[in-house]
Amino acid sequence: MLKRIAILLLFLIELTIGLAMANHTVRLKDIAQVQGVRENQLIGYGIVVGLNGTGDKNAAIFSSKAMANMMKEMGINLSPKDIKMSNVAAVVVTAQIPAFVTPGTKIDCIVSSIGDATDLSNGVLLMTPLSGPDGKVYAVAQGPLSLGGYSASQGRSRTQKNHPTVGRIPNGAIVEREIPMEFVEGNHITISLNIPDFTTAYRVSSAINKSLGNIARAIDGSRVLVTIPDEFKKDVIGFISTLEHIEVEPDVNARVIINERTGTVVAGKDVKVDTVAISHGSLSIEVKSQWLVSQPTPLSTGSTEIVPQNGVKVMEQEGKMVVIGSTPTVGDLASALNALGVSPRDIISIFQAIKQAGALAADLIII
Repeated sequence: MLKRIAILLLFLIELTIGLAMANHTVRLKDIAQVQGVRENQLIGYGIVVGLNGTGDKNAAIFSSKAMANMMKEMGINLSPKDIKMSNVAAVVVTAQIPAFVTPGTKIDCIVSSIGDATDLSNGVLLMTPLSGPDGKVYAVAQGPLSLGGYSASQGRSRTQKNHPTVGRIPNGAIVEREIPMEFVEGNHITISLNIPDFTTAYRVSSAINKSLGNIARAIDGSRVLVTIPDEFKKDVIGFISTLEHIEVEPDVNARVIINERTGTVVAGKDVKVDTVAISHGSLSIEVKSQWLVSQPTPLSTGSTEIVPQNGVKVMEQEGKMVVIGSTPTVGDLASALNALGVSPRDIISIFQAIKQAGALAADLIII
């Protein structure tokens, strides 16, 4: 079974490399964005009510104080000690507000318990202001939670599905204030690459200049300064739309990504391997202890004894040595490993050893 998985994994590596070796272009909007246009994070402290005895316990003092303050705002004076918190939970509400949203737009929000509540199922979030880093309120959240999970217990028995202390409210926050976006600086806009790279930045400026004239200049590995042409000064949005659809061939560093938990190996198209010899084999040592009973002969003066018998068994698979010449990609390496019949875990170990030997011209990233 492991051999089949290894063959399939190596086939996928070769297929990915083969497809990636062909030059490809993407839209500029897929690898970059206009500087100044971005999402913003919001946060707020709220109360979830309507829980079925799964809320915060009395040890969560901040929950009872928050509930007492809310009741005071409604004209009811209560001491935090008088409030039983089993049906109430203190939560933190977070949201991402996209660029250019206007007041009245609804956005999703996430509700997370911060006390010792065990389940937020069927709870309702009360009105919660959501603030930005500047302390201003940009949205207000309220509504019933959607968890996609549950938790139930009886005595010492308990069952749980997913994570019942974090929920989501689709369209649960209403934007109250627009966040200003300034993306035009004088007569220029700045294109910011999602993944900084000098080669890609140069190619972006060259593609823009080829399409619209000599108006772009790469100022570092992540930013390209673009001058707005005279014919687009009254139509900046149209100009940005034109930029977004320019085709660019991106460039990335050679990388091999390894996920040790799942045994996944992904190699980029520019990964090169120098001449290297690889030997693969496995050694298995098994130690067994058996306890035998030794009986004396009839009418003898001996006694019954328990006698241990120890055994050691060593099994070693036949090792193979494969020499790989200098190759432009890892395709030959994949074929060689396939010939060895290695497992995904062995492939990971081999890549790590090749990197330590200095024969892998790529970044080895383990996640």
